[in-house]
Amino acid sequence: MASSAVVVGGGIGGLGAAIGLSRAGWRVTVLERAAEFRPVGAGLVLQANGLRCLDALGVGQAVRRDGIPDRSGGTRRADGRWLARIGADRLERALGTPAYGIHRAALHRILLDALPGDVQVRTDAEVTDVTADGEITWSGPDGPVHARADLIVGADGIRSTVRRRLWPSAAGPVHIGVTAWRGVTPVWDDDLVVAISWDRGAEFGVVPLADGRVYWFAAVNAAPGSAPPEIDARFRRWHDPVPALIAATGTVLRDDLACLDEPLPTYVKGRVVLLGDAAHAMTPNLGQGANQALEDAVVLAAVAGRPDGPALYDRQRRPRSQRVARASRMVGRFGQQLDNPLAVACRNALIRAVPPGLALRSMARHADWRPPA
Repeated sequence: MASSAVVVGGGIGGLGAAIGLSRAGWRVTVLERAAEFRPVGAGLVLQANGLRCLDALGVGQAVRRDGIPDRSGGTRRADGRWLARIGADRLERALGTPAYGIHRAALHRILLDALPGDVQVRTDAEVTDVTADGEITWSGPDGPVHARADLIVGADGIRSTVRRRLWPSAAGPVHIGVTAWRGVTPVWDDDLVVAISWDRGAEFGVVPLADGRVYWFAAVNAAPGSAPPEIDARFRRWHDPVPALIAATGTVLRDDLACLDEPLPTYVKGRVVLLGDAAHAMTPNLGQGANQALEDAVVLAAVAGRPDGPALYDRQRRPRSQRVARASRMVGRFGQQLDNPLAVACRNALIRAVPPGLALRSMARHADWRPPA
């Protein structure tokens, strides 16, 4: 009889793990806390590593069809002056594929549609207990359910119940002193390119989507719990089309950013493994969060059937994902969070002085990863 796996969390990482494990011969059940799957969220950028993972899961072509390849990238000042530009063709030559912008809801739908028919999906399932030997309890519409599995995957996000139950002494998420907004405009007439603009303690990013809409994100330094600034006032004097993008957006999501600043000593406890934000929630400054969760998913699917599968997963995923998380935190401090005027001027001068080839290698090194055979 096939081995059984319970995946806690029906987000991008959890669905990726469910697809991969099912394709590897596991009997998979997905537990999702929400009562139903809804098209929520904003956009994201799938880099080369994430696209290769999606190819390994059999959905790469669907993602490319619903996404849009980046045409170029770079960094600007708040007044619109370019600090650095790197053509998408150079990045594509370096990595073998362009990055793709896609709405998170579109990616989620593709993964849901790709779930094999024998994968059981349980919504409105709130996990209440889990043990290292594979026992799991959740509350559902018909009352508590208890089950045993050969593998339990904690893919339940930054405030993971699985992590709290089995890693009780681990530090939880910490706020990093940044408030962020995300939005998606209606169809936008002007051609835009992927770009990030920086000012003192603030940034604004733009990612065109395939259907003509534009995903944008903004962030400013703000003490946790403080009254958030008004986004339209904060970015009113920035270069075009920043104010217009904000004004055109109906629903704007706002969050105080948090991450797991203290790395876990292991992602594995007995039959239980952590994946994605539950294991290594990182700041968004490298755009690697979803890509790293997909890496976790395909590595886990590749090794889970081995006698030393969980330990091998931990050895392969923990050093790399924690290294990327540290790099993302550093980029945030050097980029958006930098507030001192002299430090900002020095940073901008350094960016302008960096040769394009060196900047390209810096951008590519985290995305230059391939799934195991």
